Amino acid sequence: MRHDRMSVLAAMIEQGVIPVFYHPDVELCRNVIKACADGGAKAIEFTNRGDFAAHVFLEVTRHFAGADPSIIMGVGSVVDAPTAGIYIANGAKFVVGPLLNPDVAKVCNRRKIPYSPGCGSATEIGYAEELGGEIVKVFPGSSVGGPEFVKAMLGPCPWTKIMPTGGVDCTEESLSKWFKAGVACVGMGSNLITKDLLDAKDYAGIEKKVRDTLALVRSIRGK
Repeated sequence: MRHDRMSVLAAMIEQGVIPVFYHPDVELCRNVIKACADGGAKAIEFTNRGDFAAHVFLEVTRHFAGADPSIIMGVGSVVDAPTAGIYIANGAKFVVGPLLNPDVAKVCNRRKIPYSPGCGSATEIGYAEELGGEIVKVFPGSSVGGPEFVKAMLGPCPWTKIMPTGGVDCTEESLSKWFKAGVACVGMGSNLITKDLLDAKDYAGIEKKVRDTLALVRSIRGK
């Protein structure tokens, strides 16, 4: 099976930065996702934000199933099990949420789909791991304590893999703080795929920004 649970988790960690993106226009989504993939970010989180977002997602995943099967489409902003089920049926290979819902974990585990629930405390992270979460999202990253929270969490729980979203920027200063604190990877939305680049439909600019950001993470990691 292409993009099984283990390979998706490994790809997310190896990639280091997960682009987080939503737009109601299918063609624009295809172009942005292709730009991210061409820049080296094959695992992408499509956020479940707008009306008929699941239909946009289906069109996009169906397109890339033929055009570039190496792309790993995930879904974010999932808060309930029925929504998770819809997106998994439409091709989602990982599921991310702003909060922790045990029913979502059950659906994802049944289908061997990685689930990264949003957590804001040591207790929530521990519960997420009990439910099978391998990479736990810390959200909103900067508000729950930033890199210092991550470092403090990994002290007693070095096995925990954390993906902060919110409060992560493309700068060396920001990324260095997070990765030196011990994050497994980071989620990045409008700081990576900026409004200016989107408005200009500057897909080459998006590709370059993604490539440069991934290169920066590799250098911080010492690869």
